[in-house]
Amino acid sequence: MLELDVLTIVLLLLAGLAAGWVDAVVGGGGLIQLPALLLVPGITPVQALATNKLGSIMGTSTSAITYYRRVQPDLRTAAPMAVTALAGAVGGAALASRIPSELFTPIILVVLVGVLLWTLLKPSVGAHDDLRWVGNGHKRIAAAIGLVIGSYDGLLGPGTGTFLVISLVSVLGYSFLPASAIAKIVNFATNAGALIWFVPSGAVIWGLGLGMGVANLVGAYIGARMAVARGSRFVRVVFVLVVAALVCRLGWDVLTR
Repeated sequence: MLELDVLTIVLLLLAGLAAGWVDAVVGGGGLIQLPALLLVPGITPVQALATNKLGSIMGTSTSAITYYRRVQPDLRTAAPMAVTALAGAVGGAALASRIPSELFTPIILVVLVGVLLWTLLKPSVGAHDDLRWVGNGHKRIAAAIGLVIGSYDGLLGPGTGTFLVISLVSVLGYSFLPASAIAKIVNFATNAGALIWFVPSGAVIWGLGLGMGVANLVGAYIGARMAVARGSRFVRVVFVLVVAALVCRLGWDVLTR
C-alpha cells in the first residue's frame, strides 16, 4: 500500500486540476496527470495507467455534459466513435501490461511531434466546419477513428483527447470547438473501456484516483466553460501551446535518461 506525504498529495491534486482544465479545452490532460503518477514512489506503470483512468473519467464526464448542453455536438459522429472506442480501449488495456515501460515516453513523443508540425503548417485548419463525408461513409470513418484511438487509450493513454481532436479536425473536417465537444464524449467511453479491464484486475489505486478525480472534475468544468465562451480560435491556440510544452518536456525526459 502506498504511503504519501502531504506535499506529494497536494502536487498530485494540482496535477489533476491542471489536467482536467487542459483535457476539457483541447485534450491531452493525461500527459500531465500520468507523468505525475509515474513519479509516485512504489507505483507500477499499470497502476499509474489505471489510476489515471479513474481520475480522468470524472473530468471527461463533467466536460462532456457541459459541452453537450452548450455546443450540442453531432451525436451521429460521437455515437459510432464512442462505441468502437470503448471496445478498442478494453482490448488496449488488456495489452498494457505487456508494453515495456521505457517505451512509453518515446512513442508518445514521436506522435506529438507529428501532430504539432501538422497543426503549425496548416494554420487555417479547424477554423470552420468543412465536413468531408456524409451519411454512412461519415459514420464508418468516425467508427474507425474511434477504434484506433480507443485502442491507443487503453494501451498507453496520454494524449488521447488531443489525438481525437486532431482526427476530428483533420480527417472529418470539424472546427476545433465542436471537435473538442465530440472528443469529450468519445474520451469518456475510452476511459470507461479501460476501467472495464483495469478494475477487475486490481490495478486501480482507489483513494488516490478518486482524489485526483475530484480535482480533475473541477478543472474540467472551468476549462469546458472557457472553451465554449471563447470559441475555436482559443481552443486552437491552447492546443498548440499544450502540445509544444509536452513535446519539450517529454523530449527532455528522453534525452536525460
